[in-house]
Amino acid sequence: MPELQTDVAIVGAGPAGLMLAHLLHNAGIDSVVIDNRSRDDIAHTHRAGILEAGSVRMLEAAGVDSRVHTAGHRHDGITIRVDGTSHLFDFPELVGESVWLYPQNEIFVDLAAARERTGRPIHYSVSDTRLGDIESERPWVAATTVDGEELRIEARYVVGSDGSRGPCRAMIPDTTRQRYFHEYPFAWFGILCEAPPSHEVLVYSRSERGFALISQRSDTVQRMYFQTSPGTDAADWSDDRIWTELQSRVAGPDGFELRTGTITDKTVLPFRSAVTEPMQHGSLFLAGDSAHTVPPTGAKGLNLAFADVSVLAPALISALKDSDAEALAGYSQTATKRVWKAQNFSYQMTRMLHADPGQDAFETKRSLGELHSILDSEHGRRYLAECYTGWPNG
Repeated sequence: MPELQTDVAIVGAGPAGLMLAHLLHNAGIDSVVIDNRSRDDIAHTHRAGILEAGSVRMLEAAGVDSRVHTAGHRHDGITIRVDGTSHLFDFPELVGESVWLYPQNEIFVDLAAARERTGRPIHYSVSDTRLGDIESERPWVAATTVDGEELRIEARYVVGSDGSRGPCRAMIPDTTRQRYFHEYPFAWFGILCEAPPSHEVLVYSRSERGFALISQRSDTVQRMYFQTSPGTDAADWSDDRIWTELQSRVAGPDGFELRTGTITDKTVLPFRSAVTEPMQHGSLFLAGDSAHTVPPTGAKGLNLAFADVSVLAPALISALKDSDAEALAGYSQTATKRVWKAQNFSYQMTRMLHADPGQDAFETKRSLGELHSILDSEHGRRYLAECYTGWPNG
């Protein structure tokens, strides 16, 4: 049985886990990273594509050698369409910041390459991951490697960045762990298509037929969504039907038309919010989706994971280099403050822009009034721009 000794065992090799490993390495602290997915699977899983300004600065400051400025695209705003009328939010003018379109799988590629340059261990495609002794000062993580060998990692601390279905969150005792959960009464029908961009920035559209989001991935591949019911079967929708529905939700007197092309992927995404508190117990700490998930309307998921790491990394460094264990005591309280701000913004954006099939006419009109209270106010527009581009990390 291979046995490894390290300072920090990191379960999950997504952007949160690899960013944490990189920051720890920069500080001279050793870590071992494992993940149940293969490197190729992670690199080709298309997920969130918007980076807040603080997340970009975090990549730069860490010396990751990210391609965000060469392969990514800076977006200086978003457009919100209401019944076919566009409202542009100019982020630099409103709050002096921008966001970057840079898919999460590309961030992983950058961070995985940075990890590999260090020569430190990273084990993909493990199975049967389990943890123990997390209430002690010598916790351990065990798993079966892709070669069928038993791997055991002994560490001073364990970080669970293993997503919403990983084993780490369940290690916090039921008597301590509080799980907050909200399920929305709709889903997103998402497509990937081979087409040029339909607009220079993301378009969020509210119409009588429901919500649509016109997003991008690259100069030749686009990601688009429209609101649907959670029970929708993507196989029931032909390409022509999808394009007709999307166009109907963005159509307006300005003649806005989508650039169409071959649809290469169709998926239905349920809408849920969840938060686990506390995000720590004993020698175990949670980061990213293992602790919280948000609907994608506010573009917060990946950015929240980086924000967690921006709090956790310096606390771990202080604990391990300066023997300051108290530095870790406030991690959960600090991190969840931002988490709940992001939950509020994601909820607000979702409710303002979607049609809830269960709400009455009053609530439909009220949510439209809430949206116009932001669109028609300079202070409201600044508030939305500040939330979207992100609050300071740490």
